[in-house]
Amino acid sequence: MPLQTVTRHARLLCSALPDPLCVAIHRAVLGVALAIPLVAVVQVKPASAESAVAEQEYNIAAGPLESALNSFAATAGVSVSSSPQTLQGVHSSGLRGRYTSDQALEKLLVGSRLKVVRQANGGYSVLPPSPDEASNNALELDATYVTGLSLGATTEGTGSYTTGSTSTATGLPLSIRETPQAVSVITRQRMDDQGLTQLEDVVRQTPGLTINQTGNSGSDSSVIYSRGFAVENYQIDGVQSLDSNYSSTIQSNDMALYDRVEIIRGATGLTNGVGTPGATLNMIRKKPTFEPQTSLTVTGGSWNYQRTELDTSGPLTENGNIRGRLVGVYQDNESYIDRFNERKKVFYGVIEADLTPDTLLTVGMDYQSHQADDHARSGLPLYNQDGSLAHWSDSDSAGAAWAYSNRTFTSGFASLEQRLSERWKAKLTLNQGRYEYDEVIGYAASGFPDPATGTGVGLWAGRWEAKPVQKSIDLNIAGNFDLFGREHDAVFGYSQQNTDYRTSGYNLWRFADWDNSIDNIYNWDGKSPGKPSMPAVSRIDYSEAQTAVYGSLRLRATDALSVILGARVSDWENTIKTDYYDPTSADTDEKRTETGVVTPFAGLVYDLTDNWSLYGSYTSIFKPQSRMTETGNYIDPLEGVGYEVGSKAAFFDDRLNLGLALYEIEQDNLAVAIPGAFAPDGNQAYKAESGTKTRGFEVEVSGELAPDWEASASFSRNIVQDSDGAKLNTNVAQNTAKLFSTYTLRNIGNGLTLGGGVNWQSEIYSDGMGPLGVRFTQDDYALVDVMARYPLTEQLSATLNLNNLLDEEYYTSTSSSYFGTPRNATLGLRMDF
Repeated sequence: MPLQTVTRHARLLCSALPDPLCVAIHRAVLGVALAIPLVAVVQVKPASAESAVAEQEYNIAAGPLESALNSFAATAGVSVSSSPQTLQGVHSSGLRGRYTSDQALEKLLVGSRLKVVRQANGGYSVLPPSPDEASNNALELDATYVTGLSLGATTEGTGSYTTGSTSTATGLPLSIRETPQAVSVITRQRMDDQGLTQLEDVVRQTPGLTINQTGNSGSDSSVIYSRGFAVENYQIDGVQSLDSNYSSTIQSNDMALYDRVEIIRGATGLTNGVGTPGATLNMIRKKPTFEPQTSLTVTGGSWNYQRTELDTSGPLTENGNIRGRLVGVYQDNESYIDRFNERKKVFYGVIEADLTPDTLLTVGMDYQSHQADDHARSGLPLYNQDGSLAHWSDSDSAGAAWAYSNRTFTSGFASLEQRLSERWKAKLTLNQGRYEYDEVIGYAASGFPDPATGTGVGLWAGRWEAKPVQKSIDLNIAGNFDLFGREHDAVFGYSQQNTDYRTSGYNLWRFADWDNSIDNIYNWDGKSPGKPSMPAVSRIDYSEAQTAVYGSLRLRATDALSVILGARVSDWENTIKTDYYDPTSADTDEKRTETGVVTPFAGLVYDLTDNWSLYGSYTSIFKPQSRMTETGNYIDPLEGVGYEVGSKAAFFDDRLNLGLALYEIEQDNLAVAIPGAFAPDGNQAYKAESGTKTRGFEVEVSGELAPDWEASASFSRNIVQDSDGAKLNTNVAQNTAKLFSTYTLRNIGNGLTLGGGVNWQSEIYSDGMGPLGVRFTQDDYALVDVMARYPLTEQLSATLNLNNLLDEEYYTSTSSSYFGTPRNATLGLRMDF
């Protein structure tokens, strides 16, 4: 990779950051580029030699030695080989604490009379005892097999479409099979294979999740649904994000920062407190690595798509007790929609430090900027004045030329982990994040066009902006204990989140002395009418706070039966104070509180065999709502209960997971949109539906079907009904099927990876649409995506993605003429150093 290219991309990234930080990053990137040839010359020992002396934390349960070695391999990141006869009938007493890999293996093999030999490639071989103690060469073994790498929680570098551990559902580090809820994971490999660069891209590939997208991605009119509910629960590294009355901003998150996204479908009150029973999306940040690694990826594609990613990580000290990581992204792209343009700038830095063998400190920050011009909350009208369906091109824009969306998110975080004993540890996590969003709204969706003259369409206009700051703290103690001759797991903690901001309020949709009409929508260029005068009309003070204590237990009642019990007790408070500048308007001071809300959780997991399990779970639902009625009253809190039963299976050391879930959710005060009705603040009006039920089932397979063959396949069916059995949320697909798979052909050149998949959804519809109040239906459709990756050299690889291969044309919602993305392509080059 030419040095000029590296430094040019660094300059683009730096334009988003303050000058001193820019200079530092530029020098760091330049140093990496200059050091690459030098490292290749002077490095004379294997990179894995550093990991042999670097201490890591191990928590390996007593049991068969083969299982213990699998756990060791997953934690240490090395391979372990042996013959089947060597390990047969041998047990290990387990291991807890921080050790080098050599020390850990030595302790795992205590009392076994087996020997271990470290190979030149950094792996280990376990040998049987010999009378003369002379056989020290693992290559002389007749039959060897690899017992690792087994999967851990981290997915980067595994090549897998699944993970070995997740804690989003219960707070306990459990495998997917051990978790009594539906769990999906979009791994680092999956994101790289399909070019999933934004959270919204991840959602489109996640089983059971759909997006009702009325306008440009990331706007408040782009809503994610799961099991019939809008998804409002988001976490980063397990820390809950309070939505600050505008949860859609988090959809703009760039995926370059994250190792994986864990998705728990159903209610997650145990880890979130208040929240909807749809799903929780937990984005897990990348961590520094013990081994040095650097990659530079440059991608180009349809509609002038340009993206550059730099990711460098490794030890900062000779013994590896301090490690760091930097990630930077710059992206600029146009769109299939006329005039629409986006720019993204991302920076992420994190440092881990082993202060003592029992103390780990993590400190980091990230910065994301997302700017969009000619931004629209909606597509053009669906119907003409005469009631006929309007026909638009998928490139026709409803966005005014002066409309924009600017978003910035900056966060700083720190955590301190302290091992209290061999079996218990404490963790303190602090986080402060600042969202800044400023959106000037202008989109041509008012009225219906006259097919003959193009008149009859006007602009909706408005503005909202704020700079909410969220502060979070979480303190927990986790570990295991013995009771009645069995080992059990527990976690107890306290959490607190506060979000505050003070901002200006603006009028929405209509303004004095401003004519919103468009002369002829068929030759409209977005420039007229011009932007109305939108002075601030009020001052708004917003505050939201949530505190909670929580606990979760996994009790092993028998060898086959685990009982998971938990509860969260939450206090919630929301205050909105509005001071109007117009003395004729009455100021408002609204305060809502909920105290001592108990959210219980109960789950059972029963192992039928070594691979198959049955499970069941129960949880309650409680969610204060910000939706308003036509009269301006808030909808009462959503309340209810959720039940789920199912079966799970895991094969090949948990590298392949299967799941079947059946669920029913009963709720009161479900907010249902009233078509064409608005609340006094100008936003969509809702009504409360009680006695509603959501029923459905989900089937999912994810992981390694065979060596070099990764796949994810799912089918989901969900029906939401009111108390009389009538369907609700018909604008969300009842049935979805998603499939994507890759296979690597090792015998073709350097190894060719081919992949492909299809996403299908059933029809959606809305009643009361257009001037005649008719039903609009988007028929079922399927989107086909394919990819190919080829290593041009040992360090340089190329990845080609073709999306919507068959160029399917479809509406993304049933409320406007907003079309899905037509056929497009990207080509990426990745250089690994």
